[in-house]
Amino acid sequence: MLDRIRIVLIGTSHPGNIGATARAMHNMGLSDLALVAPRCEPLTSDSISRASGADHIVHAARVVGSLVEAIADCTLAVGASARSRTLPWPMIAPRELGSRLPLELADAEARVALVFGREDSGLSNAELQRCHAHVHIPTNPDFSSLNLAAAVQVLAYECRLAWLEAGSDVDAQDDEPHQPLASHRELEHYFAHLERTLIAIGFHDPTQPRQLMARLRRFTLRARPERMELNILRGILSATEKCSATPGSERDEGTP
Repeated sequence: MLDRIRIVLIGTSHPGNIGATARAMHNMGLSDLALVAPRCEPLTSDSISRASGADHIVHAARVVGSLVEAIADCTLAVGASARSRTLPWPMIAPRELGSRLPLELADAEARVALVFGREDSGLSNAELQRCHAHVHIPTNPDFSSLNLAAAVQVLAYECRLAWLEAGSDVDAQDDEPHQPLASHRELEHYFAHLERTLIAIGFHDPTQPRQLMARLRRFTLRARPERMELNILRGILSATEKCSATPGSERDEGTP
C-alpha cells in the first residue's frame, strides 16, 4: 500500500527541503517522490545531507514540468492547503485521509498522490482544482505555518498508521466486484471533451465562464467515477457532438 502513495512537491525553492522530505518519507516507508518544476537543483550537498540516509529517494525522484504529468496515473490526488478558497473544495483532516487509504488502494492499479505547494505561496487555485480533495493540518491558528518537510511528515505518518492498522494485506470491504477508478489522465481527457461539447452546443461561453468548468470539475472529482462510468459519459458527449453537428437538428439551449 505504501509503495503506491506518491509525494508531489511543486516549485520547491530550497534543496534542503527536498532532502528533509525524503527523510520524512523514508521514516514512514514511502518512496515515490515527484518534483514539479523545482526552483532549485534537487541534487546538492544540502539535499543529500538533509536526507540523512534517505538520499536514495532524492536520487530516484522524478522531475516533471507540470502537476498534470506528476499525477496522470493517480486515481486520487489530495492537495495540502492551509488557505480558504473562493470556490470551496471537499476538505478532509489528515486522520480522515489515512482512514480512506486502505480502501482507496485495495485495487492493485490504484495510486494516490499527496500534493504540496511552494514554501512561500503554497498551491495555486488552479493546482488545487486538479485535486479530488484538500487536506488541512489543524495547526495552532496563531502560528499555523509549517515547514514543508514537517507537513509531509504529518501526512506520511497518517499513511503509515493506516497501513499498520489495516495490515499489509488489505482486502476490499464489500462483496461486489471492484471496478477500477478513472485515472487523473482519463479525467483530464474527459474535462477537455466536456468543455468542447458544452461550447459546441452553446451552453458554455469561455469568454464568460462564471466558474462553470471549475464547478463541474469539483462535482465530478467528488463523485470519484469508475473508468467504465467515465467511458459512458464520454460516449454521451460524443453522441451529443454528432447530434449538434447534424444539419437541421434541433436542440434546446440553456445557460449555466
